[in-house]
Amino acid sequence: MNDLPRIQALRCFITVAREGTVSRAAALLNLTQPAVSLQLKGLEASTGLQLFNRTPGGFTLTEAGAALLPLAHKAVSASSDFRAMADSLKQSIRGTLRVGTILDPEFTRLGPFVRSLTESSKKTEVFLRHGMTDIVLGQIGKGELDVGYYIDATPPKSLAAPALSERKIEGGKFLLAPLMSFDYRVIAPSEWRHKVMGKDWADLASLPWLATPPASAHRRLLDDIFRQFGALPKRVAFADQEEAMIDFVESGVCLSLARDRVLEQRHMRKRNYIIADKVMLTCDLSFACLTSRRHEPAISQAFAAMKTVWDVLPVTAASVPASAAGSHKTAER
Repeated sequence: MNDLPRIQALRCFITVAREGTVSRAAALLNLTQPAVSLQLKGLEASTGLQLFNRTPGGFTLTEAGAALLPLAHKAVSASSDFRAMADSLKQSIRGTLRVGTILDPEFTRLGPFVRSLTESSKKTEVFLRHGMTDIVLGQIGKGELDVGYYIDATPPKSLAAPALSERKIEGGKFLLAPLMSFDYRVIAPSEWRHKVMGKDWADLASLPWLATPPASAHRRLLDDIFRQFGALPKRVAFADQEEAMIDFVESGVCLSLARDRVLEQRHMRKRNYIIADKVMLTCDLSFACLTSRRHEPAISQAFAAMKTVWDVLPVTAASVPASAAGSHKTAER
């Protein structure tokens, strides 16, 4: 015998011996009859023995076949045990979860999430990488991150009837589990009251705005809004931190978006800005992954931990209508 027989050949041998015909064995093994016959032929060739008597009524074991049958059972069973042990060991090996973070840890409840995840699985090491929403999503898409926070403009149907169901974006490539909704407000220098109050987006398009990095959601969100008016706004300054953005506005040179939570934290301080009263952007803070990886054990565990921290009930995934998915892509610093 040149080498050990393959497990598939042994399964065919065992099943034909039990059923008595190639046709019934093929049906049980989800193989074609020629495939089963080929496996038997190869097994007999590798052992140098005739294992079956072929008769008009079916297949019966030869003396050699009957002697080898118990060993075939043991080999198949050992193969199953080997696979089960390998799977068990794979699960027990300490794994890693790469998480993309954005904004401030308090706002995203990052600490409670990491604590919940590590307490539920002592074998998972969590690695955090901070960035902007678009960068985090891009790294998830390239496999450089497993999961991450993501800020997306709330879809129109959710504005009408708020829902926290999982949804897909970018043609179904990414899956989002919304955690909370919040608002971006437009702030302007106090002396610009007459330019801002009572004005809509079309009116604000002609005013100077603060620039943020190309990968920031602030940039994309405003571009999506103003592009419909034929031109992007003039940008006269640059900042990539929320507090610095407010400082620029207070200096009297431009408008900017500002997260409602940040404005609330500053309300006790003397301020030199006003909040536009006619425009606002409602967004979702979500937890994201590749749709194709959603049910991997480590990622499923991460989603469960995140929903526990935010007290979000598990729900069935649902795709965003094409029109909504295309027009509500992001929003964030």
